[in-house]
Amino acid sequence: MTKAKKKPGGGSKPAKRQDLVKNRKARFEYEILDTYEAGLVLRGTEVKSIRAANASLTESFVRFDGEEAYWVGGNVDEYPWGHSTQHDPKRKRKLLLRKTQLQKLRELVRQKGFTIIPLALYLSPRGHIKIEIAVVRGKKTRDKRETEKKREADRELRRDSW
Repeated sequence: MTKAKKKPGGGSKPAKRQDLVKNRKARFEYEILDTYEAGLVLRGTEVKSIRAANASLTESFVRFDGEEAYWVGGNVDEYPWGHSTQHDPKRKRKLLLRKTQLQKLRELVRQKGFTIIPLALYLSPRGHIKIEIAVVRGKKTRDKRETEKKREADRELRRDSW
């Protein structure tokens, strides 16, 4: 009798994603309302550079151009061992989302005060590079102070527990 083969991803534990680059300032600067996972259209040297964590998400955002969404302002450094076909580090990159998600995001962005920013670039369990994007609203200065106070209180608690 032959053993039945296990299906990939059929284990008891869900596979974790591997974060490559995070936008650490986003959670401090913005109030996160909703998050989405999107694929990216990348070139070969961009993939290698992102896998080496040579990318930056700060000051980047998502812009709609016609029916498509693009990641604009992100920096993916040139791959050091690439050859003459290097990519432009600041080029806009197309996001791969479902049509219903695109429509919902476009409607949210049309409302005053909302924007879409990237939170992280990561490797999915299948080995694809994905981007986590979020619909956000900018925090007021007083909200940032409250966040800072909570962070300080948590640090004090951790310090006291040692």
